[in-house]
Amino acid sequence: MEEQTIRVQRSETKKEKPQSDQLIFGRSFTDHMFVMDYSDPLGWHNASIVPYQPLTIDPSSMIFHYGQSVFEGLKAFRTDSGDIQLFRAEKNLERLNRSNDRLCIPQIDEEFTLKAIKQLISIDKDWVPSAEGTSLYIRPFIISTEAYIGVAPSMSYKLIVILSPVGAYYKEGINPVKIAVEDHYVRTVKGGTGEAKTGGNYASSLKAQEIVAKQGFAQVLWLDGVEKKYVEEVGSMNVFFKINGEVFTPQLNGSILSGVTRSSVIELLKHWGVPVSEKRISIQDLYQAYLDGELEEAFGSGTAAVISPIGQLTWEGKDMIINNGETGELSKRIYDTITGIQYGDLDDPFQWVQGIEAKSPVKH
Repeated sequence: MEEQTIRVQRSETKKEKPQSDQLIFGRSFTDHMFVMDYSDPLGWHNASIVPYQPLTIDPSSMIFHYGQSVFEGLKAFRTDSGDIQLFRAEKNLERLNRSNDRLCIPQIDEEFTLKAIKQLISIDKDWVPSAEGTSLYIRPFIISTEAYIGVAPSMSYKLIVILSPVGAYYKEGINPVKIAVEDHYVRTVKGGTGEAKTGGNYASSLKAQEIVAKQGFAQVLWLDGVEKKYVEEVGSMNVFFKINGEVFTPQLNGSILSGVTRSSVIELLKHWGVPVSEKRISIQDLYQAYLDGELEEAFGSGTAAVISPIGQLTWEGKDMIINNGETGELSKRIYDTITGIQYGDLDDPFQWVQGIEAKSPVKH
């Protein structure tokens, strides 16, 4: 589409900002949001930054009935000098368009959307927290809005971007978690929507998570939906295993989400010369590696936590205690390096970060 201008309507009343040490993930939202509409034949139009507000939407809008929606999650970080920078935002927007394709949602102009996100953050720059480990979570999402109860792709959509200041994921350092291997419920299957970031994937995961939480586990390790034999994801994160000095992660197969943090971990390991392979991993082979004393580390990767070490895996009543239930050396090194690049404390040889032209208070 031809690049359009972004209309800006500033909020006349400002919200009270939460204290940096009281931030809860996903509970506080900034003063403004970005909104853009799609209709046939106009395409994407009416790009606007407006005060954060409820949506007015017809009860028959197709999103409520057929779940045609996609979303993304990325972050902006405050550096020591007070600048604000994004981490691999272009990769998130590329993935948003891949999700759009799977859900029959029209493609967005990635470059224009990134420009809009930067402008939105610039307007709400004072919401980017400065305390150690905090950041501004960015949530772009698209919903189908056509007022029609019929199973077909919608003819109209709304793209919205909202911002949320979030606290440090690990308030007391990285702590390994207990994970239950799920062998009853499935997250998705090849040919389904697992490789897209769409709400239904997460709704279908809630039941298994609810059950294992009552048993004292933090999350579930998902197996493939056909044979229930091969490892896929852990909770809503990609998963890695260090076995006998080599790192393995399940290969993308059509049911696994291509995580931006996942690709960053792989690039980082290759840069360090650490052997890393994307391959199909069976839970039986993983258990055998544990019995052989070769399962050295395990961790999930994702936007919220960056790295989430796994201290215990429980499969069919058998407990695998990994690295004595402690955070592994490699897991910690990956976490420290990625977060160091995100906050501008370490050099960025990969050109993963890009600045936002918004001078702000110095980090403290």
